[in-house]
Amino acid sequence: MQAQAGARRAGMAHSYGALAAMLAAVLVTAGCQGMAMTERTTAARNPSRPDNTVADWPLKFVQHNFGGFCYSTYGCTIQYGGYSRTEPDDHLAISSESLAGKYPGNLRAGYLGIRGFPGPARVSWRSKDGVSHEATIDIAAIFKDRLILHNVPREEIREGVSITNPGIILEVNDRTINVYMRAFIPTKELQEPGNRHSGHRDEPVLAWSRTY
Repeated sequence: MQAQAGARRAGMAHSYGALAAMLAAVLVTAGCQGMAMTERTTAARNPSRPDNTVADWPLKFVQHNFGGFCYSTYGCTIQYGGYSRTEPDDHLAISSESLAGKYPGNLRAGYLGIRGFPGPARVSWRSKDGVSHEATIDIAAIFKDRLILHNVPREEIREGVSITNPGIILEVNDRTINVYMRAFIPTKELQEPGNRHSGHRDEPVLAWSRTY
């Protein structure tokens, strides 16, 4: 009798041990699945950043701004994504030369926050001699590497400061179309000694040009 009772107790202990092992395996599996779901959820909620610091070298952009300018043209029209600009057809637009030292520093991109590339820019105009022109400018091809174009050496860029969306600027100048990039690059040193607001460079950099 005692031997039978001992055998029963041993069998029950074995069953409880097996059940505990199964429960532990289930909990471990559920925990792993929960971690995987958490990682996927976190990744989905943290898309690629739209800005950079100098640590993200070379500097690239996810979003950009856009601007269009027309000089020495008649009826100049520029369309890009949701941006549209149309100049009067009955008089000649001012020349860039008439702006003297203000040009090309006046070229800025005021249409903000374009993510990716919405398609090519479409341009139509008459040059100073009255000849009509049309052009389709593939902005995505010009900036296929998504590099931020600038003239500041890496070692001169201020560290730990966000570099925001660059501007892409399309200029129609008589028979020529120029495409620039303009980026606000914070610098370690003031660009104008004594001017505390000059700790950056943001000049337009020519990326593409064609004469028609």
